[in-house]
Amino acid sequence: MSQWNTICKLDDIIPATGVCALVGKHQVAVFRPRANEEVYAISNIDPFFEASVLSRGIIAEHQGDLWVASPLKKQRFRLRDGLCMEDESRSVAHFEARVKDGQVQVKA
Repeated sequence: MSQWNTICKLDDIIPATGVCALVGKHQVAVFRPRANEEVYAISNIDPFFEASVLSRGIIAEHQGDLWVASPLKKQRFRLRDGLCMEDESRSVAHFEARVKDGQVQVKA
């Protein structure tokens, strides 16, 4: 059964960046693309290199969606669902994320 896990305070994540958190057995990249309460969570593991780096990627907007580019070879992953732009078979897991009482929470 899934439950909400508190990751950190919203103010701990600088807008336009991400952080990594361990949620159960999952390394999760949590992103705060703007200076509001909008947050997203996807797997932190780059599926092309099996490296824990997606939380350090660059957030960008493309055709109305927010994406993060891996810091390794720049493959892009859509924040709302983990879809890989370059190769859908390499998409990553997506996790529900929210802000409650100033705390970032991820469901896993």
